[in-house]
Amino acid sequence: MKTIYHAADRRGHVNFGWLDSHHSFSFGQYYEPEKMNFGVLRVLNDDIIEGGTGFGTHPHDNMEIVSIPIYGALQHQDSTGTNAVINQNDVQIMSAGSGIKHSEYNHFKDKETNFLQIWVIPKKRNIQPRYDQKTFDPANRENKLQTVVAPDDESAAWINQDAWFSLGNFTSGHQADYTIKKEGNGVYAFVIEGNVTINGQSLYKRDALGIWDTDKLNIEAATNAEILLIDVPMQLI
Repeated sequence: MKTIYHAADRRGHVNFGWLDSHHSFSFGQYYEPEKMNFGVLRVLNDDIIEGGTGFGTHPHDNMEIVSIPIYGALQHQDSTGTNAVINQNDVQIMSAGSGIKHSEYNHFKDKETNFLQIWVIPKKRNIQPRYDQKTFDPANRENKLQTVVAPDDESAAWINQDAWFSLGNFTSGHQADYTIKKEGNGVYAFVIEGNVTINGQSLYKRDALGIWDTDKLNIEAATNAEILLIDVPMQLI
């Protein structure tokens, strides 16, 4: 088993006033050669957007872009004709494929929105751009893991990659096991809230642990905790 630990306070950080963002991997003005990616996971940004502001229309191609609101809501528009609000307990994925333009704004004028912006390198390039969004009942992740992104599960948001995202809300003292979905994959575990131990490593709010060359994880909640597991191929195509 191999691991890499990313402490919350070692992430990249930018604050533009309207946007306060922490970067788990090199992004924009933040460059750290040892933090370019975890397998095909390329970006994990923890973004707080001020009310009434957001990202204007901009292009992407050949990237799987996942948005997970922690609190608040996002107003999304893109060149596929999609116009949607992404609320807490929603997961949105945009397959940029051959090219797409989109904008994302805080849906609220008077309060912040916090969301995770995650980029995954796709399995197939230049596909037709695609949008998917699903709502997930948080009751279905109480003391267990709920799959929210998958290439092979109609109940989850579809992704153009052999990647699976799972969310879990655990009460203090609860344990759970997770089996990695595909041989050659690893898992990037990101703690949204609380304190957990994963395969013996203590993790706190916004810490992360990458694990590979194993087939199973053990998760134990030291406090009430919320976690995200990102199960991805370790080999870049």
